[in-house]
Amino acid sequence: MLFDGFHSLLRITLGAITAYAALIIFLRISGKRSLAKLNAFDFVITVALGSTLASFILSKDVSFADGLLALAILLGLQYAISRASIASDKFGRLVRSQPRLLLKDGLFDEGALQEERVTLAEGMAAIRKHGIGNPTDVAAVILETDGSLSVIAAVQSDQLTSLEDVKGFEPSGGRR
Repeated sequence: MLFDGFHSLLRITLGAITAYAALIIFLRISGKRSLAKLNAFDFVITVALGSTLASFILSKDVSFADGLLALAILLGLQYAISRASIASDKFGRLVRSQPRLLLKDGLFDEGALQEERVTLAEGMAAIRKHGIGNPTDVAAVILETDGSLSVIAAVQSDQLTSLEDVKGFEPSGGRR
């Protein structure tokens, strides 16, 4: 069906404008974290918000109030989970992954690559994207909790304090 009438177009137009405005208000209330892709559950919420928004804009079977309630529930759940993960380390470990060291001092950890399902080529691509031509010039490559790869150029290993929470990282000298 190419055209369902002007009533349908008007309903979608008004629904999209008001739903967009409502989502912006909800996101301002819930905070920046709502659309951050810091963890898997943050990513799931972002996808679910988009899917929910599209469903109630385009579907005649979903009322505007139902759609707004669904958005509010999703944002409320995301808020509650992020608060609970801050309040409880145990809960936080349950819902958040830990960053993982994939390369240290120019050498890739084959076991870590396999466990995390990251290829050597992906690690090398991350190094190149950071303007480094040789892995020996890299102190660390970390698979972050959002799935991105961070690259840290070679420096004194006792200066790598941002790596203290990374699985597999142990500073030179064994202190932690």
